[in-house]
Amino acid sequence: MAARLKESYQKDIAPALMKKFGYKSVMQIPKLDKIVINVGCGEAIANPKAIDAIMTDLAAITGQKPVVCVAKKSVANFKVREGMKIGVKVTLRGDRMYEFVDRFFNVALPRVRDFRGINGNGFDGRGNYNMGIREQLIFPEIEYDKIDKVRGMDLSFVTTAKTDEEARELLTLMGAPFAK
Repeated sequence: MAARLKESYQKDIAPALMKKFGYKSVMQIPKLDKIVINVGCGEAIANPKAIDAIMTDLAAITGQKPVVCVAKKSVANFKVREGMKIGVKVTLRGDRMYEFVDRFFNVALPRVRDFRGINGNGFDGRGNYNMGIREQLIFPEIEYDKIDKVRGMDLSFVTTAKTDEEARELLTLMGAPFAK
């Protein structure tokens, strides 16, 4: 699957972007650099086992071992101390990234209830796209009976595009179903 999207990028997507934006060199063509998937877990303060459950879910979804994130500062209002485990993240690059993009756009997103497309306002001004998912159940790798709690996650699509317009066109050509 990843090879199909990577091959499609080289054959179809890159030439289309070069033609549309009038790049002089092939090195100017934007491409997907990495995808960062982050799950913040406030309940980990009271229940340290929640981090293990999140790590298992993310490993199943991405096919890669997640990294535990710790608090950089103590925040008394949130009962968080410096060094506490408060989240989990995975950074996908290369073939795993392309495979995840393909599965996410073509398998997982259509499983979202009342899905009409992803919000086009998630760009940051520098060609990166961020979005959130409310539940991990949209991924076919997650079994409904095995989860302890429904959790959401944040996805960041980091591209080499200079503008949001270029990044939006890149993601659209890769199969991102933006809402009209």
